[in-house]
Amino acid sequence: GEYQLTRNHTKGILLNVLIAGVDTSGHTITWVMTHLITNPRVMKKAQAEVREVIKNKDDITEEDIERLEYLKMVVKETLRISPLVPLLIPREASKDVKIGGYDIPEKTWIHVNIWAVHRNSDVWKDPECFIPERFVDNEIEYKGLHFELLPFGSGRRMCPGMGMGMA
Repeated sequence: GEYQLTRNHTKGILLNVLIAGVDTSGHTITWVMTHLITNPRVMKKAQAEVREVIKNKDDITEEDIERLEYLKMVVKETLRISPLVPLLIPREASKDVKIGGYDIPEKTWIHVNIWAVHRNSDVWKDPECFIPERFVDNEIEYKGLHFELLPFGSGRRMCPGMGMGMA
């Protein structure tokens, strides 16, 4: 018969979305802190920027956050070198295609290895090193438009919690 979505199913789906957002945000913060602690030069530079922008304010505004350019680069570099989800959700080929010289038959499941994409030495100089400065004057963003950096995936199957996670 036909599948019926119940109130309990809806609650379960919403709970999964909420928990996924909380867990991944917490893990990202842990990775940011790990990279800052293991890279004292980067930590000093980030601290100096925060002290310069925030000063002695009691309330931090969105405008203040927007001015934290180096800290944003630290977050991008963390998402690049320590992706929380190393493999994107699998996709199925809707027709026979050729990708990178490989024949992919219709109905084949395709996995995108983000961990490998983010460490591609053809794209990233010293890909194993934590270097936030690689994003200075660099248009690459994490929002799914640049396939060199896809911590949240891309397209219709992109992580629905990206906005919340980056807030």
